[in-house]
Amino acid sequence: MTEPAMRTQISSTVRIVLGLALFAGLVGITVAQVRLDVPYVPTPQDVVDRMLDMAKLTKDDFHIDLGSGDGRIVVTAAKRGARSLGIDLNPDRIAEANENAKKAGVADRVTFVQGNLFELKIGEANVLTMYLLQGVNLQLRPRILSELRAGSRVVSHAFSMNEWEPDQHVNVNGRNLYLWIVPDKAEGSWQAESGGRKFTLNLKQAFQKLTGTAVRDGKPAPVTGQLNGNSIELSIDFGGQPMQLRGQIKNNAIEGDNLRATRS
Repeated sequence: MTEPAMRTQISSTVRIVLGLALFAGLVGITVAQVRLDVPYVPTPQDVVDRMLDMAKLTKDDFHIDLGSGDGRIVVTAAKRGARSLGIDLNPDRIAEANENAKKAGVADRVTFVQGNLFELKIGEANVLTMYLLQGVNLQLRPRILSELRAGSRVVSHAFSMNEWEPDQHVNVNGRNLYLWIVPDKAEGSWQAESGGRKFTLNLKQAFQKLTGTAVRDGKPAPVTGQLNGNSIELSIDFGGQPMQLRGQIKNNAIEGDNLRATRS
């Protein structure tokens, strides 16, 4: 199925759910009392494999899949040695996922939870996968940025996060896959030193991108930069003397071979 067709199918699913919810409200019953037989759209196995490749999943990772369906992403992650958790609203999918995990011999490394993904705590994961809707991605975005640790990897099938540009975007047989690496927090004022010379950094942050100014000997210079987890790279040009600075953010300090800084 092509991605436009999948989008249409998912959109139709949403309309069905909303229509049932409206009907339930009009006749005075709950949605839980209405039998829902809404098809879900599974992710092909080659796409599952590529998603986990993009996340560079290892046996040391704790992986969460939002909207886990039949559990194929969770099971594949567990086969690679990771601990993995899936969440889905549909009890039939949860039962199917548990059975698939048993057949694959990974039931001891996976957990499936029936529930609302917006109520699930995600902060323990360092790999998060999802095949949701654009609006759902955007609702989750603030939580991803605030709850996940810097350096955690997020992979989405088909849907982006708007102005939060992906760190990697690939196409697998017509299906778009997006990877984001959760950035650390660098915005603010820093007292910095490089090559024995001190200066002040004033940084502004838009997701993983940095802009700002550096002031050395009373003279300002523009700054651009990038975050990759807690790794920071800055470009500063002090009057024709361009500098490429690199370091790691650790708590309220930056440490690197040619950059040291502390928050003001």
